[in-house]
Amino acid sequence: MKLVPFFGTRIFGVLALASTLASGALAHDYKAGTLQIAHPWTRATPQGAPVAGGYTIIENTGDQPDKLVGGSFSAAAGFSIHQMSNKDGVMKMSPVEGGLEIPAHGKVELSPSAFHLMFTGLKQQLKPNQSIDGTLVFEKAGTVPVKFKVEAIGAKQPAEADHSNH
Repeated sequence: MKLVPFFGTRIFGVLALASTLASGALAHDYKAGTLQIAHPWTRATPQGAPVAGGYTIIENTGDQPDKLVGGSFSAAAGFSIHQMSNKDGVMKMSPVEGGLEIPAHGKVELSPSAFHLMFTGLKQQLKPNQSIDGTLVFEKAGTVPVKFKVEAIGAKQPAEADHSNH
């Protein structure tokens, strides 16, 4: 008999913890049609910085490709899609013309060293833990309102995606 209350208390605690972790992780995800957008984020910037990058993972669970064709970031005048590439040991950045395809049953990761969003003409310094309004515009799924969480200046991924301490 004594094991039942102890066991029940443990189960309740584990379920409460799992619920808290899941709600925190899901709170920063978005869905539009067959597209799932995970953890949009950006990095903090030094005072006076003119540009920032935006990152996320976009997964397409549908049978047809879609295309990221634009968007907005309320703390910047401009928004574009860029790609980093390494040619002969030299990193180059260039705009993605015509949009970024999200393949059917596939995903695209926008990260600091690959495809990413460029926010130009920053209107303010981006500080850690801020949440900045934006949109992602897709050819088929349309305009999706999102919030970009501002991470530390040198962040390589959003803090929510770092599960190393769990």
